[in-house]
Amino acid sequence: MSYFDNVPQAPADGILQLSVLSKADSNSRKVDLGVGAYRDNNGKPWVLPVVRKAEQQLAQEAGDHEYLGVGGLPALTNGAQKLIFGADSAAIREQRVYSIQTISGTGANMVGAVFLKQFKQPTDAAVYISKPTWGNHRNIFETAGHEVREYRYCNYSTLGLDIDGMLSDLRAAPRGQIIVLHACAHNPTGIDPTAEQWAQIADVMQERAHFPFFDCAYQGFATGNVDRDAYAIRLFVERGFELFVCESFAKNMGLYGERTGCLHAVVASSARVAA
Repeated sequence: MSYFDNVPQAPADGILQLSVLSKADSNSRKVDLGVGAYRDNNGKPWVLPVVRKAEQQLAQEAGDHEYLGVGGLPALTNGAQKLIFGADSAAIREQRVYSIQTISGTGANMVGAVFLKQFKQPTDAAVYISKPTWGNHRNIFETAGHEVREYRYCNYSTLGLDIDGMLSDLRAAPRGQIIVLHACAHNPTGIDPTAEQWAQIADVMQERAHFPFFDCAYQGFATGNVDRDAYAIRLFVERGFELFVCESFAKNMGLYGERTGCLHAVVASSARVAA
């Protein structure tokens, strides 16, 4: 008899299971499209030259491995702020952004979800996710204790954005709900709002006092430009929203194994960051 007899076997992760099957496949012509990771012409992992350069610098610096502050490594969080909000961001200049290092984007989502469960206003606010969305969004927010609802996103007839359905659902939601938004390269559809549509979404969210919870895992992949891919986040910041941004470097920097990410909070006043 074991203390863990009542623990069921968790289902296998569908994407990672594909990678396991791919590695076991002896077919020389195989192509693994399950994980968004860099590969060379021989299908082998390809590490970005800038990552190799950083590895060499770290080896030469011989760090002391002491405790970091509760926010993590400042060089990481400060650099991540500039990448996602822009080096000339007024929110950064006015010290209205607080960032912490997280275990990739998944960890950022989890930390944000747990924080909001304790401090969200109204206290019964639900979390709205797009239909469909990344498979872990529902699991993360439900595990943190939130009620999870959906808003329409994909028009399955046109295979485009159902902007009318999305706006209708956001309008119909009670005031002050938490809305999970994909900053770019929507997972799993790849469908992103246009600049005009993002403005419409921001309009409705301001009217309904919703809280934006951005998840950004593919900055640079949607348009090939990191600034254009941060357009929605920067628009919402310029419009005066307080918001969360989950940022992952697993895909755009090829750092899956390092689990590198950040959670950013943008607030109305620098006094709130100091608190």
